[in-house]
Amino acid sequence: MSNNYGNLYLIPSTLGDTAPLEVLPISIKGAIEKIDHYIVENEKTARHFIKKISPRKSQPGLQLSLLNKFTEPSELEGFLDPCLSGIPVGILSEAGCPGIADPGAEIVRLAHEKNIRVVPMVGPSSILLAMMASGMNGQSFAFNGYLPIEGSERKSAIKKAEKISREQQQAQVFIETPYRNDKLLSELIRTLNKGTRLCVACDLTLPTEYIRSKVVSEWKDNEESLHKRPTIFIIQA
Repeated sequence: MSNNYGNLYLIPSTLGDTAPLEVLPISIKGAIEKIDHYIVENEKTARHFIKKISPRKSQPGLQLSLLNKFTEPSELEGFLDPCLSGIPVGILSEAGCPGIADPGAEIVRLAHEKNIRVVPMVGPSSILLAMMASGMNGQSFAFNGYLPIEGSERKSAIKKAEKISREQQQAQVFIETPYRNDKLLSELIRTLNKGTRLCVACDLTLPTEYIRSKVVSEWKDNEESLHKRPTIFIIQA
């Protein structure tokens, strides 16, 4: 781009409490060290992450804008003002990659509208890591986010996803609030056809990582607790 705007960097973070440079490339450290303006979900955890990556970086010099469910849409354009003045800005994810099952997509859309260069950086995505390890169709898969909470709606959504998977030979990916993981697994086992494949990928990149992919009928003896552990669920009929 021919303008003198600062870039918008999409900065992934770790998926849990692991040494950052074990799962992040050194380019993340380079970006953190040159960027002082950030868009983050939580100020405390963002500062902690930045300190782990670059211990000598001045914390008082950081400018952090909060992007979460409480952020008013009218605030978003102002988050990119530094870019328009030639100053780079980083979107920092709480876990994994910004904009993927994570806030940030709206800011990225605004950046494109303003001709600000968007720079996605390499880092762990739990969705892609789970797909890689699932043995399911990596050529065609759909991320569905969260299933409905209400029982009958959830059961209907599970059956609908299974039908789509069967008809299109497409893997279907879900996430759940971690404290409801065990309940969702039980519901998947009860609702899906016994021959449908089900992958559970939990605590990815962490020492407690757990990944299993097998048909539903083989899940009935599962004893692994997923409670409060970040988990990806994948089905393929």
